[in-house]
Amino acid sequence: MKGIILAGGLGSRLYPLTYATNKHLLPVYDKPMIYYPIQTLVKAGIKEILIIVSGPHCGHFIPVLKNGKEFGIDHIEFAYQEKPNGGIADALAIAQKFAEEDSIAVILGDNTTDADISEPVRTFKEGATIFLKKVQDLSKYGVPRFDEKDPSKIIEIIEKPKDPPSNYAVTGVYIYDKSVFEIIKTCKPSERGEMEITDVNNAYLKLGKLSWTELNGYWLDAGSFNTLYLANKYWTERKNPSINNSSI
Repeated sequence: MKGIILAGGLGSRLYPLTYATNKHLLPVYDKPMIYYPIQTLVKAGIKEILIIVSGPHCGHFIPVLKNGKEFGIDHIEFAYQEKPNGGIADALAIAQKFAEEDSIAVILGDNTTDADISEPVRTFKEGATIFLKKVQDLSKYGVPRFDEKDPSKIIEIIEKPKDPPSNYAVTGVYIYDKSVFEIIKTCKPSERGEMEITDVNNAYLKLGKLSWTELNGYWLDAGSFNTLYLANKYWTERKNPSINNSSI
């Protein structure tokens, strides 16, 4: 299995910080943000990784990540998304040549987590696996609706619902088989002009090939000012349990 990290976009929610560099290179405690998704994939045994970038600061990744050797990566590539606001599925489509018929583990570049996904990666055979997490603010995520008769079964995923049908969010971690690229080709832009990954997941669901698992451990999408602060706070306190304001 190969790994894909989606690190495109303009990071407009983090202006003016992202006037200076790409969002995924901003610090989360003692590491650039993108180190966290890289570590997630490497910990799962994935050593061939493609990082999809876009925007005016895409060249900043090279001196930070180099050839990936310090992370234990055997092979690292970069690809450019020409439409930085094209959506997650639009970015993922760029990875088809890199995937070369293999299954892929996909993670968004602003996801900071300590979850171990090695078992779902090891046992994956076909279709798609999405990772869910209980969160308080569901308004900015895809949210699954479960079957009332079988609460373990998803019947649909709703993108950014005003009235969430469950308390689970679809995190930015996914596993797909090779058919994902053909599925993306059937998707159309949403009302906001983006190719939505939720449409891809719902397509797998209609085929009866979507499974889900809960993402155990810490997880946070650090793509806004509030969540960037919370991610920094969590990782700072985790690595420095005795830290307090008086010691700074």
